Amino acid sequence: MSYTLSEEHQALRETARSVAETKIAPFAAEVDAAARFPREALDALTGAGLHATHIPEEYGGEGADALATALVIEEVARVCAASSLIPAVNKLGTVPVLLSGSEQVKRTYLPPVARGEALFSYALSEADAGSDAAGMQTRAVRDGDWWVLNGTKTWITNAGESRFYTVMAVTDPSLGARGISAFVVEKTDPGVSFGQLEKKLGIKGSPTRSVILTDARIPADRIIGAEGTGFKTALATLDHTRIYHRRPGTRHRPGRPRLRGRLRQAAPAVRPAARRLPGHPVHAGRHGDEAGGG
Repeated sequence: MSYTLSEEHQALRETARSVAETKIAPFAAEVDAAARFPREALDALTGAGLHATHIPEEYGGEGADALATALVIEEVARVCAASSLIPAVNKLGTVPVLLSGSEQVKRTYLPPVARGEALFSYALSEADAGSDAAGMQTRAVRDGDWWVLNGTKTWITNAGESRFYTVMAVTDPSLGARGISAFVVEKTDPGVSFGQLEKKLGIKGSPTRSVILTDARIPADRIIGAEGTGFKTALATLDHTRIYHRRPGTRHRPGRPRLRGRLRQAAPAVRPAARRLPGHPVHAGRHGDEAGGG
């Protein structure tokens, strides 16, 4: 029974499947052929509240659990893999904020994503630092009330489409992984630009580009967590779905999370790595963040 979906999750899966088949599938082939962002899918997912189900209700989201997000991604991917990266990357980009961000950062950046007004990408990987992410070269230097960032993040999914980015950068080179910090960078920040679209064999509707930071100045309060905790946050982000629930005195086993908020009421209504070697760049054919680095 631990692996049987609850009635709420079953209903959510049916809702996501209906949206995918009726509003996303008709455009999937053309999206892939033209290698264009699936705007129709974004509109459909946002309209159904499926674009970022994980954001807590207190920040305007649906408050759903990790299983709900996985079900949405799976159903959308049945008809269009590129479109499935909208909810997937929204979660990947915002989880660092949820895990480590200040209340001010959470209240500034989570509600626009919850409302469907912004996408949020995750920027960790670099050409010479893939799975060996601690070897990154992007730097962030404090300048009074600002941080100044310089470097290039590669293979970033939905880059150029996303309005916000979680960016990892070195703030103290002498400390290794403990000298890496995380920041929220906005698409419109001075000094932020994007590389050319990567030419991919598949998932062409999801743009993969480099995020280029050239003396990009961001307010100091956009740091995510304390200085030097960025790498810890990055690992926790990539690993957070392995968390299990356990009652005192019971064996450690998967929990039975429940849907919350609007999804709980809305779903029934719709029912009838490449590893880096020192001195060798990571192969450019990687897909990016959800491949393990991002």
